[in-house]
Amino acid sequence: MAYDLRFVHLGITIQHLQNHITIFGFSIAFYGIIIGIGMLLGITLAARDAARRGIGEDTIYDFALFGIIVGVMGARLYYVIFQWENYRGNLLEILNLRAGGLAIYGGVIGGIVSLAVFCKRKNKNFLMLADSLILGVLVGQILGRWGNFFNAEAFGRYTDSLFAMQIKRAVVNPIMIDAALLQHLVTVNGVEYIQVHPTFLYESLWNLGLLLLLLRHRDKKRFEGEIFFLYLGGYGLGRVWIEGLRTDSLLLPGTGIAVSQALAGLCVLLALCCLFYGRKRAARKAEK
Repeated sequence: MAYDLRFVHLGITIQHLQNHITIFGFSIAFYGIIIGIGMLLGITLAARDAARRGIGEDTIYDFALFGIIVGVMGARLYYVIFQWENYRGNLLEILNLRAGGLAIYGGVIGGIVSLAVFCKRKNKNFLMLADSLILGVLVGQILGRWGNFFNAEAFGRYTDSLFAMQIKRAVVNPIMIDAALLQHLVTVNGVEYIQVHPTFLYESLWNLGLLLLLLRHRDKKRFEGEIFFLYLGGYGLGRVWIEGLRTDSLLLPGTGIAVSQALAGLCVLLALCCLFYGRKRAARKAEK
């Protein structure tokens, strides 16, 4: 029997990898459904965290719609900038989100910018809100990566490790299969498979672990913004590692350097500096 996907060493197989459902003749991608669920759960968690800290759920809900729209715009803009050659001849295609092309770091940047504007207009503390909202962002990232799973994308290079994942070549977008993967094609019962790192799974699990750590630490934080900066550093550290495994990374023009890997490294350094400064400042206040 031919399978669309196999975790070859774990004995897990999926015969048909469906990536959408059809309702009244209209196709709805699982990716969009998963992102939508992630947003709703993320907003709920952020609102509850804000309520327990005395900020108020309404502040989160007031920001959410504005922040989500700008975040999606940021994710799309980030992707388009580093794939400009694919869009310069057809600018209307930039608006075609159904064809894919969202970059999470662009979404995070868009969310941070929109939060800064929101806090300025509403006279709110940016870091105080960021500590709650970033928990919701992590929920969205944990679930969102499973949209990549259903789309058979965001995988890594060849591996024969415990988590090695075989995907039927016919269900993968050809532009995502590089020469190195073609050298390691696996044929099972006459069907060709690429065998790769399931980087979507690595990132989802990394983010889940990070979320649990932040939830455990939130009552022990020493200054406003500590949870936010721990996220920047923790998520960045994971992306530095995971992005190095991927074959479909957006690259800095004229280089072989992955944009997200470079940005993740900068986030780690920024987070370490801010955490050091914040804790040192908190310690000085405690001594007075």
